[in-house]
Parts: sequence; C-alpha cells; structure tokens
Amino acid sequence: METPIGPLMLDALPHPVLLVDPRGHITQANNAAQDFFQASVAVMRRHPIAHFVPFGSPLLALIEQVRTRGAAVNEYRVDVGTPRTGERVVDIFATPLQDQSEEVVVMLQERGMAEKMDRQLTHRGAARSVTGLAAMLAHEIKNPLSGIRGAAQLLETSVDDADRALTRLICDEADRIVKLVDRMEVFSDERPIERSPVNIHSVLEHVKRLAQSGFARNIRIVEEYDPSLPFVFANRDQLIQVFLNLVKNAAEAIGDDPDGEILLTTAFRPGIRLSVPGTPNRVTLPLEFVVRDNGPGVPADMMPHLFDPFVTTKTNGTGLGLALVAKIIGDHGGVIECESQPRRTAFRVLMPAWPGTGDPPERE
Repeated sequence: METPIGPLMLDALPHPVLLVDPRGHITQANNAAQDFFQASVAVMRRHPIAHFVPFGSPLLALIEQVRTRGAAVNEYRVDVGTPRTGERVVDIFATPLQDQSEEVVVMLQERGMAEKMDRQLTHRGAARSVTGLAAMLAHEIKNPLSGIRGAAQLLETSVDDADRALTRLICDEADRIVKLVDRMEVFSDERPIERSPVNIHSVLEHVKRLAQSGFARNIRIVEEYDPSLPFVFANRDQLIQVFLNLVKNAAEAIGDDPDGEILLTTAFRPGIRLSVPGTPNRVTLPLEFVVRDNGPGVPADMMPHLFDPFVTTKTNGTGLGLALVAKIIGDHGGVIECESQPRRTAFRVLMPAWPGTGDPPERE
C-alpha cells in the first residue's frame, strides 16, 4: 500500500520528487519528475530507479545511505543524465519518509538554472568590459590608422612595383583593423532598446530563409514550435541578428556532414524568474527558444568562456559573435546558455514575454 504524501502538493513543485520503496522501485513521482525522466508514473512504477539513472549512479548509494542512517543526506553536482534525457547535473536531497520507514523521498534540483543566472551576470560583465574597450579603440586606434594608411598611399606613388605590393599590404591591413574596430563599436551603443511585441516564429522563419539561401543551403533545418506562444517583448532586428548568428555557428559546426541537422524550437516554461541587479525586481522569463545542432560539440575547456570576447575555435574568427549575442540578450533582460556534448549542442535563450494583454494592435 502506497503512503500518501499529497500528490496535488507535489505536482505544484517545480523540482522532480520521487518516492522510492525498500525494493528500490519508484512508487510515486510528481509531474516535474515525469518530465525530467521523460516517462509517465505508470512506466516508472514498473522499473527500479536504477533503470532511469546511469549505471553505478551516486544516487543509488545515496538512497541506501539514507535507509542505513535513517536521516537525510544531500549530495551536490551529481550527473544523472542518460542518452534519453541528455546531460543533467543535479543537487540531490534525500530523506526517510517517516520514522521507522525504509521508503525514501528524493528531490532533484537541476543545477542548470542556478548556474545560468550566475553565468549570465558574468556575460554581462564581459560585455561591459568590451564596451569600454570598444570606445577606447575607436578613439585611440582609428585616428592613427588613418595617418598610417595615408602615408602608405603617398609612398605608393613613389616606389617601384616590388615595394608597391608592401604599401598595398599596409593599406589592406589598416582597413582590416578599422573593420574590426567598427564591429566592436556595436558594444559601446548604450542607447535604450526600442522594444515591441514580436512574433518569434516570424523572426525564426526569416532567419531560416536567409540561412537556406546561403550558408546552410545543404543543411536540414527542422522546426518544433509552440503555436500558442505569446509575443516576446524585444527588438525584432536585434533578435534576427541573435538567431542568425546562432544558426550560422551551428551550420559552421556541422560543416559538410551530409546528416547535418539544425533544430529550432520554441516553448513556454513558466516558473523561471531572474533577479535584476541593483533592484528588488524579478523578471519572469517564460519564453524558451533553442537552436540545436548535431555537430561535434564545443570543446569542454571552452565552455566556461564561450561568451567572452575574442574566444573562438574558428581559424579566421574574431570571437565577437557570441559576445555580441550575450550582450543583446542581456540588454533585453534575458538569459542565454549553451549545453554541449557530441552530436547535441544547444543554445538556449530565455526571454520575457510582452506584458500587454491580447494581441498587439498590428500583428506581423
């Protein structure tokens, strides 16, 4: 006979909660647990908990420890991911259901969202550092470069053909540096963002058309959209810039792989809230947009610095694309995060919804 522990109350919790009996079988699971393990409670009851976690998972030893000690035990940063669920790092909180009981209540708290919040603040700090650097470069580098280029052009008229190639090289390199500085000047734009209700599916469709007519013409792009999604409160042009950059990165990661595929998804994720630095306000970020590819993945040593400026794996890259993406999303009050493993790299963007009610006056 199952011990009642308030199913309605458990279903209201955003974290996965399981009840494990003395045989190691799951007897109860709230909605969050069913979503986490991608299995219904009926399926979960037919298998021991070991069926849903990696072989030799610390979670199994933790449950036995709780039974032995008769007291609560916690463990942090445990990987309970499987090929079906992907990489999932959680904090585990396990406790006996009641005195003299061998049934154990297990709650999992996914580390991803807490770390997203911490890293988003780091991304914003990196963007601010680039802002100051861009302003300095514009003033301190572009003016001397203009003089260098002018001097090279004057020399070009009075040298022989062999030396003229060198003066041409000086001019070309000066132009290349100016273009790099121009790209960085985007970071120093501190004007308020002009935002309005935007249909994200219209944005993604536009990005898809651009990609398939150019850099991703040989790559399959799949869409999984929630048609009932509310409008996002954002700048349409900047969103196009963000997702065009993410799709282009995905296409470059896939390369010439004939089985290359980019997946674009949208979903509503209630319950995600972000504290706004310097104010007591908390912003709700219920809109989730994901760009996922089946390329080789991001090197593990690059993951912590992926959104930092000048970090890139491309031979001719500048490392400013993802830094700019992080700045744009941060300026909108949103969060961007990357989860990567071979054949499954996902850039996840969380954004605020349009605060109005109903449809905007002019639909796109």
